[in-house]
Amino acid sequence: MNAVTPAHEIDWDALQDAARAAMAHAYVPYSRYPVGAAALTDDGRIVSGCNIENASYGLTLCAECSMISQLNMTGGGHLVAFTCVDGEGEILMPCGRCRQLLYEFRAPGMQLLTVSGIRTMDEVLPDAFGPQHLEGQAGK
Repeated sequence: MNAVTPAHEIDWDALQDAARAAMAHAYVPYSRYPVGAAALTDDGRIVSGCNIENASYGLTLCAECSMISQLNMTGGGHLVAFTCVDGEGEILMPCGRCRQLLYEFRAPGMQLLTVSGIRTMDEVLPDAFGPQHLEGQAGK
């Protein structure tokens, strides 16, 4: 994984624009609450996603889920910087489930633009459980 990208070198406006563009594709006939997410990868790509609802509410996909799908479908890598927005284009904090998903695909020192400013992944999900806790556990 690459080194941490300083916050001042991240084009947060471009990430917000990508999140807003993704949000425009949200499928939200039930909640009418569109969400868009975007992230910068360690190889310089921007990946994005939107929420996709389902009549069986538990099957709804958060914007972060579709963004991670795009990450893997377009070459993989790790997330350096992330943001998500609501239907008004305002910054949202990822839910707990999505914080865990972001943690799985983060680069060291990943930063998030949140409602309380720029935070690291460790700040938004302290003492996280991840793949490193499963090493050597397969087949047991």
